[in-house]
Amino acid sequence: MSDFVNEVEETLRAERMASIFRRVWPWFAAALIATIVGWLGAWAWQTWRSQNIGRASIVYDKAMAALEAGDQAGAFTQLQPLARSGPAGYRTLALMTQADIRLSADKTQEAASLFDQAAKAAPNPIFHDLAALRAAQVLIDTAPLPQMTVRLGPLIGADKPFDLQAREALAIAKLEAGQTRQARDDLNALSLSLGVSSSMRQRDQGIIALIDSGQGARVAEVVKAAAHLPPGAEAQAMKLLSEAQGPSPAPAGPGTAPPATAPAT
Repeated sequence: MSDFVNEVEETLRAERMASIFRRVWPWFAAALIATIVGWLGAWAWQTWRSQNIGRASIVYDKAMAALEAGDQAGAFTQLQPLARSGPAGYRTLALMTQADIRLSADKTQEAASLFDQAAKAAPNPIFHDLAALRAAQVLIDTAPLPQMTVRLGPLIGADKPFDLQAREALAIAKLEAGQTRQARDDLNALSLSLGVSSSMRQRDQGIIALIDSGQGARVAEVVKAAAHLPPGAEAQAMKLLSEAQGPSPAPAGPGTAPPATAPAT
């Protein structure tokens, strides 16, 4: 009798286990399939990304070679596919280089528009702020002060990579708008700031001296010269970017040879 009872219990236990397995198995299978599909998807995306960056690097290098050879129109055209739909890093560099080409041809509005597009496409805050600053500097002689304030305000702050350059540009915009006293005060404070370069300090002190002497015509000349990034600012951006995300090429302007490394995207 005890053998019969044990056999019944074993049968019931086996049926319960089979029932549990039938309920759990679909979920287990679904989780297993999702894991495999996810891994394959990640592998495929990484493979596509590497290939896409490789192709973008070739296109970018060819465009920079054309630019170095003096063929600005050809370089602009070759950069167009990257500017439309390239990987984020290369798209930003392509748009900024196109903007430099248009700026060298005195097409200010088109250059500013391209810099704005580069800022929107930027893969990180460093590239974004650099492109946004360049756009503002291009328009500094023509845009009204409220527009310049809107453009430059977000670039100012202790944690912003181009805080000093943005503060200088805004002070110059105030000077262009006739707010001489405020511009002078801002430039004086900037010249005393920690981290300001010797070239920027000398430039700002020169503008202050011209303001104090009343030489308005010469102030205009210095203002025009100061409406551009100080030498090395783009290199600073690339250095910060490379430290954060690995090697990347510096944006090359007309006549600048491209580096061989690829940007982070």
